[in-house]
Amino acid sequence: MFKRLIPHPFLSVGLVVVWLMLVNHFSLGNLLLGAVLGILVPALTGPYWPNKPSVGRPLKIIEYILVVLWDIVVANVQVALLILFKRNANLKSQWIVVPMELTSPEAITVLAGTITMTPGTVSAMLTADASEILVHCLHTDDPEGTRDDIKNRYERRLKEIFQ
Repeated sequence: MFKRLIPHPFLSVGLVVVWLMLVNHFSLGNLLLGAVLGILVPALTGPYWPNKPSVGRPLKIIEYILVVLWDIVVANVQVALLILFKRNANLKSQWIVVPMELTSPEAITVLAGTITMTPGTVSAMLTADASEILVHCLHTDDPEGTRDDIKNRYERRLKEIFQ
């Protein structure tokens, strides 16, 4: 019964949190409306999800979120310093190909979104077989180091969460 009512519990919780952040005011009515949306949206879209994403270690999600938030703060400062103190001619923009070991479409989507959310990097393209992702860096002296950072900080943790 519970699985039919809430087929994707993480999505439901996520929708409630996003709804509360969008309305920017916590009240019982907003919480109830968010809960209704959190139940209805996954229930109505459930038939279009052929395979339910499996989350192997849900507590690792908290660690991942904290790492990403820290990286976003640090990258904001780095990009601000680049903009304020570095001339355009001195910027070393790079295209970096990051080979991936992830196989879950959800994990690949989270990785691409994380890369794009972090200031100074954008995920631009995924190969047809989803084995590599093309990333543009605003400035890097060490493309291999940047690639390794993406693999060690994000991909490794996503593998623990989704596989």
